[in-house]
Amino acid sequence: MKYRKFGKTGIEVSELGFGCMRLPILDEDYGKIDEKKATEMLRYAINNGVNYVDTAYPYHKGMSELFVGKALKDGYREKVYLATKSPVWLVNERSDFDKYLDEQLKKLQTDHIDMYLLHALGKERWSKIKALNVFDFVEKAKKDGRIKNIGFSFHDEFKVFKEIVDSYDWDFCQIQLNYLDEHFQAGIAGLKYASKKGMAVIIMEPIKGGKLAGKLPSEAIEIFKDTNPERTPAEWALRWVWDHPEVSLLLSGMSDMDQVVENVRVANVEPNSMTAEEREAINKVKDIFKRRLKVDCTSCNYCMPCPNGVHIPDVFRLYNDASLFDEFENSKREYKNFIEGHFDASQCIECGDCEKVCPQHLPIRKLLKEADAALRV
Repeated sequence: MKYRKFGKTGIEVSELGFGCMRLPILDEDYGKIDEKKATEMLRYAINNGVNYVDTAYPYHKGMSELFVGKALKDGYREKVYLATKSPVWLVNERSDFDKYLDEQLKKLQTDHIDMYLLHALGKERWSKIKALNVFDFVEKAKKDGRIKNIGFSFHDEFKVFKEIVDSYDWDFCQIQLNYLDEHFQAGIAGLKYASKKGMAVIIMEPIKGGKLAGKLPSEAIEIFKDTNPERTPAEWALRWVWDHPEVSLLLSGMSDMDQVVENVRVANVEPNSMTAEEREAINKVKDIFKRRLKVDCTSCNYCMPCPNGVHIPDVFRLYNDASLFDEFENSKREYKNFIEGHFDASQCIECGDCEKVCPQHLPIRKLLKEADAALRV
């Protein structure tokens, strides 16, 4: 396991962080974490050098923090830097910041949060929490020891990112970055800007919600195999992120032990170690994806549950699979089950609730219509 400097803090973190948003579940219920399997996964990662664990208030329908609190018993809490996030969309007055932080401390069974983030900031949320005097809360929480380091996660345009970075002496930030999203949201420009300010930069969605680790277009698989037959698609994606010296660590939302074992195994990458041939292979694969991907969804589930029952991420998954892997017949067969279960895209009533919370800012209503037209038999 390689370790990297966490910005100006003096801390060193494992270049792989354990993200607790996509843990194994029971009964296909996102709120029912398979705690036995998830605990084994988390502790295996820690036993093999991972020292950064990330969760958040809404993950797994509010159950992720409770799980992490239990899984970090038996001395594991002392082995890691623990990160969680303030649910700023629920904050309506200054006292709410403290209310949610104290609730999180209780759920996590700890007296302090090592890395506390203001969750999923964009222009509107940023304006809201500034008006609620968020920095008064931050200063007092750091002074009384409940928070050790303060940062934010981000989903908006670069100009908004720059404004937030320049507004305060942040310790770190968290942005989305992978080889398909170089110029999306904060992107590479944000990575470099924050790093120059002395901030640690954490990367989320390095495998784009698993899409860069699963089935790839056959053309892409051939390119990777020709370049390095021993390397999996997931390793290619992770190595691309780690190759950037400004990256402090990346978070992987692992959902089974095989993923944990692989990610821990490959977390031994020095910055600027990719060869010219490897970079060219990545560029060729990027072009293939950009030509064929229909919906830039990461399956984060922020849009769920849909008030009218549409299984939004699953609809988009079928639509993308059909295009990326020439599997329209298979996708149509599975979509027929959606139609029979009344959770297909045609059930959308266009309320727009999903678009208000989508970190990718997707035109979900429009895309659901496109997917329904392509998948309906």
